Amino acid sequence: METPGSQSSLHRANLERVVRAVRLAGSLTQAEIARTTGLSAATVSNIVRELKDSGTVEVTPTSAGGRRARSVSLSGDAGIVIGVDFGHTHLRVAVGNLAHQVLAEESEPLDVDASAAQGFDRAEQLVSRLIAATGVDRSKIAGVGLGVPGPIDVESGTLGSTAILPGWGGTKPAEELRGRLGVPVHVDNDANLGALGELVWGSGRGVRDLAYIKVASGVGAGLVISGKIYRGPGGTAGEIGHITLDEAGPVCRCGNRGCLETFASARYVLPLLQPSHGTDLTMEGVVRLARDGDPGCRRVIADVGRHIGSGVANLCNLLNPSRVVLGGDLAEAGELVLGPIRESVGRYAIPSAARQLSVLPGALGGRAEVLGALALALSEMGDSTLLDGSATGALPVATPAFT
Repeated sequence: METPGSQSSLHRANLERVVRAVRLAGSLTQAEIARTTGLSAATVSNIVRELKDSGTVEVTPTSAGGRRARSVSLSGDAGIVIGVDFGHTHLRVAVGNLAHQVLAEESEPLDVDASAAQGFDRAEQLVSRLIAATGVDRSKIAGVGLGVPGPIDVESGTLGSTAILPGWGGTKPAEELRGRLGVPVHVDNDANLGALGELVWGSGRGVRDLAYIKVASGVGAGLVISGKIYRGPGGTAGEIGHITLDEAGPVCRCGNRGCLETFASARYVLPLLQPSHGTDLTMEGVVRLARDGDPGCRRVIADVGRHIGSGVANLCNLLNPSRVVLGGDLAEAGELVLGPIRESVGRYAIPSAARQLSVLPGALGGRAEVLGALALALSEMGDSTLLDGSATGALPVATPAFT
């Protein structure tokens, strides 16, 4: 038994501190570990040697500042994590190892009218297929991150009513998938996972305060404050789609009138163009046509951008984020939508907040949510479990690039 304050207890704490530092950065040189942890170079060198001998970390030659150095990362065979993302029309699954490499990834169409049970059955099948493809033993699964397009009650884990996946309201997604896979499952909404994905590996890298805006069948935001996802006490923070823009506007699915969602989401925008462009039009198609110069599609995208910018301006005035990242199909429109967003922010936000804000497209595209799900699984692991020779436990969120 370790006595608090004893040499063995201190050594254990230093081991966990080094593992945590490597986990947070993905890979660090020994000098960077020393700066991050506050430990001496000699202590770090001894700990890295011990972790390497135990198979917890891998050490590879690299260079830093033109000098030879050694890069330390967690062992690639220490365990795997799984990301599962349910979207409006798709199911995407990724398998990654603790060295932050994606071992397998696949997406398939999902019928939005399918029942929750059918959706989870398909997720179980896809997870099993990808694990088999990697050749990794199922006992190596450390955890699963699960993304769903709807609010999750923090206390109960229940999915709130959602028009995106009808019939799923009231289910407990983490419990459903845990029962099928037999491993820990951690759930969050898709906007939060998109924010986490972009924060860790995409356009949000290097900032501690940002908003990830996802525009699809609905409009949602994932909020990052001081480097952490902010969910609110009930888990519903970030419902930017229900900011009121016009009290006499269209009736929203939430029951109010003139919500941002009624001016920006696909379900309201596409009917504006269908008389001239056909009923098979999608947001992806609108963006493609706009980039090719279609005047109607360009006008609609510009209008959507200005409306989103109004919502972003409200966020600026309340939270003063340093960056807004636009995700979903609309982000592919580039400056056609980003320009109008910035225009509205400049008009409606407090000048000091607007000056500090950068508005960027997401860097991860359709992978943002599933990579965020991997990050969520990583965040629920523990430092001590790797040191005890088990991958099933709880390290903090990593920040390197999955490839």
